[in-house]
Formats: sequence, C-alpha cells, structure tokens
Amino acid sequence: MKLYFWQVILAITLLTSAGCARKNFYASTPVVDQEVFKHLKSNSATPDSVTIQAGAHYERSFLHRLFWGTHYRPVWSVPVTVPVFEMDTTWGGLTVEKKGGGFQTTSFTMVSADNKTYALRSLGKDPEEVLPGFWRKTFVVNILRDQISASNPYGALIIPPLAKAAGIPHATPQLVYVRPNDADFGEHQEAASNKVYMLEEKYTDERMVDEVTGNPVDIVGSGKMLNEVFGQQNHYPNQLAFAKARLFDLLLGDWDRHEGQWEWAKYERGGNHYYRPIPKDRDNAFYRFQDGIIPWLFSRNWAIRKFETFDEDLSDVYALTINSRFIDQRALAQVTRAQFDSLAVALQQSITDEVIAQAVSQFPAPVQELEGEATKRKLVSRRDQLPKAASKFYEILAKEVLIVGTDAEDVFEVKRLNDEETAVTVRRKSDDYVSFQRTFHRSETRLITLHGLAGDDEFALSGKVQQGITVKVVGGRGEDEIKDESKVSGWGKKTKVYDTVRGTELEGGPDTKDRRTSDVRVHAFDREGF
Repeated sequence: MKLYFWQVILAITLLTSAGCARKNFYASTPVVDQEVFKHLKSNSATPDSVTIQAGAHYERSFLHRLFWGTHYRPVWSVPVTVPVFEMDTTWGGLTVEKKGGGFQTTSFTMVSADNKTYALRSLGKDPEEVLPGFWRKTFVVNILRDQISASNPYGALIIPPLAKAAGIPHATPQLVYVRPNDADFGEHQEAASNKVYMLEEKYTDERMVDEVTGNPVDIVGSGKMLNEVFGQQNHYPNQLAFAKARLFDLLLGDWDRHEGQWEWAKYERGGNHYYRPIPKDRDNAFYRFQDGIIPWLFSRNWAIRKFETFDEDLSDVYALTINSRFIDQRALAQVTRAQFDSLAVALQQSITDEVIAQAVSQFPAPVQELEGEATKRKLVSRRDQLPKAASKFYEILAKEVLIVGTDAEDVFEVKRLNDEETAVTVRRKSDDYVSFQRTFHRSETRLITLHGLAGDDEFALSGKVQQGITVKVVGGRGEDEIKDESKVSGWGKKTKVYDTVRGTELEGGPDTKDRRTSDVRVHAFDREGF
C-alpha cells in the first residue's frame, strides 16, 4: 500500500513538473516599468525609487496551484515601490567588506563610516546549488525554485515591533533595489546587479556591541559560543533568554531555527561569561506550504514534517522544533516547566493587539492589503495559544535531556529522590560552584545523558527507588571516576556507563550496565553541529 501511494505521488510530480530545468525561470528584472529599467541600465539619472515585483516568475496556472500550492505567489507578484540603493548616502555611506551568502541567496557584508556592520541579502533565492550536479539539469530544480514561493518575501519587515515588545534583540530590515551594474560594488557589481534586497544591521562581531543593550563585550556565532561553553568552566548561555526567543519563534511559525540562525552577545558578570541570543535570518517565518495537494502530502507527520504552515492553530509544536533540536538540547536543558509557563504569559502580555496591528502595518501597502488582516488574525490566535505551546515545547525537550560538562574538571551528582523525582547537580571541582541544578520527573523524562567531555570528572549516583529515569553516563577523554550506589527495582538497569576502559575507574552497583570499550569514539560529542 505504501509503495503504491508513493508511486502515485511520483506520477503526479512527473506529470505536473516533468522536463529539464527551465533556462529562464527567473524574470529578467524585478522592475515593473521597462522604460524605467532601460534608464537604469543606461546609467542615466537614477530615480529615488522604483516599483518592483519581487517574484513575478512564481505566477502559475490554476492546475499548477492546485497541485503545488498557491503559497505566497500573489505577494511575490504584487507591485511594491522600494527605494533605489545608494552606496554613498545610505546610513551615512557604506562600503562592501565581503561577499557572502549560502548557496541560495546573494548577500554582502557592508560597513558604514562609523565601522558598523550591515547585511545586504537578496529577497529572491535560487536553490540550484544545493542539488548534486545531475539534478540541476532536471525538473527537480524547477520544483525547488517554485517552492520558494512558500516563504513571505516581506515577512521580516513586520517582526521588529513584535521583537521590541517582547524584549528580544532584533535587526530592523528595509527594502532596497540595487540598480543594474552599480559600479559602487566594484568587482561584485555583476553579482549584485538588478536585485531586490533586505538591508539590515548585522550582529556578528564586536563592532556592533554598542547597538545591543546591556554592554556586551563581544558578539559571536553559535559555534564559538558552544566551544567556549564546553571548553571553559565559566561560560554559560542565557537559557531563559533563549527560551523566550524560541517561544517567539513558535509565535512566528519560524521552523528553521538551527544553530546557524543565531548570534550571541557576550557579557562579563562576576567572573563569569554569559551569552544572550540574537536571532537572524527570518526567511521562513510566516511560512505557507500546505495549501497544495503535493506539499500537503509531503509535509505529513510521516514525511517532511518540519515544513509547518503559519496559520491560526499553533498545534504542531514538534514540527517547529525539528531543525533546532541540536541547539535546543545544548542551550535549554536547565529551563523548567514553570519558567516556560512564565515566559509564555509574559510574551502574551507584551505582544498586545495594538503591537500586532502596528507590526503588520510595516508591510508595504499592497502587501498589507493582501495579507494584513489574515496575518493579524493568525498572530492574535497564536499568541493566545502560547502557554499551551510552551507546555508542549517543554515536554518535547524534557523527554531526553542532555547535560554537558566542560574540558575542565566537573563533578556530576545524581540523586534518585523518589519514584518520580531525580535531582542532577553539576559543580566545578575547582571552587564547588554549581553550574547546573534541576530536578527531573519520571512522568516527563525517560533519559538523562551526562557528558563529561575532557578533564578528570567525577560522577556519583545515589538513591534507592522502585521506579526511575534511565541515566546515561558518558565520561569523556579524562581519567574519570564513576560511582553508582543507586538502585531502581524492576527489570532493566537504569544506569548505563559509556567510556573507555583505560583511564576510567568504575565502581558499579546492581543497577549499573557497563558499556565501556577500548574504542575512543564511545565518548565522542558534537560541540558545534555545523
């Protein structure tokens, strides 16, 4: 039955999309008035603004929309007036520092006269480069290009008022059009030419610390933040701030919040270093994917579930957490249910109907006419459901918890308090400072994994109960001491030890399952996720 089903889907796909990749998939220019475009190409007097269609190439027939979805095609094709980018005058004058971007967008890091950094990112995307060479010449690239229409090209414009009300750091993007062959881009003028962009602050290094509240000393990416947190004993992510930011992602329906979608403001307080998250790249907020037969089928729970549509019902929280699982596990392990509940209520109170209305008013007028009322209605509905969504998010995180030490010496204490509760405390061996403390509940958590990383760590487990949570101990590269005095009645051993035999001192009990080996890969740990 399942094979037959996928044969039908493949047949529909081939019938509606067969053929080679279209050589002229994209419009030759986003500028609506061809006479204006000719003037722009001839380098004659440049107008202050032009009327563009961000993606007229996404217009399709009724049959195509029936199978592949209407998505945001009307928004991509509606005429919108945007300013023409002027390198010499925008924000006091900008220069190109470097060309960047992933496989899909054209982007540049820009630097102002006062040494502030900005990102210029193309509104349009071309996903061709993410495919292996063979597929780039087939109908598959047509499908991927066409499905970019599921994103709202102007969605990022309405986020700043919402983020400001929520107390979440944010960029404030604005639309610009780069005219054909703008010589101010130097060697990059061809790549930059004739495109619509979002121009916004770029929070990536210490040059932007004055633009972030609280006097941070630096701004770093997720990779460096995680390396510092795991490499040293006095570096910590601000887990409550990150939890609030992640609930805000749920509100926006932004399903693509992996570790590369965050920068972190670094603060020094009392000899410790704390990292506050700064979200970026809001390409997939307000996503609309499940309004065509084929996307609807492919986004079912048993398929590509993460492509969740932004609508009134904030029901499938799990879908919105699939891409962020790596960073969520490493930066939210200490946040309790009560704290999630409080953060959700605080967001509800700060993001009022007035704030939502003011945010939606940031859409360009033609887009507001198409999407304004629907977006307001959906945001209000999703805001009202935040406590329920926060509870579900907490439950997802609580099922399997990851508690990670550092490359220095740490002490892990696990106490089985009763049949329901298990307390975990992590201390720095150097000064007994408590870096982690939380009580877990068996009704919520089925597995707690402790990673010691490097350093000579100590693990102590105690408590005798009838039922308990499985605890997985992964010692790491140091010479570790593991002592298990705990006991859980019933079938199966609830303490599992993974480490190398050499350099590990294990004092097990009747509830200890010894999984030590000579293979050093047994204690491997992914620190960065990239």
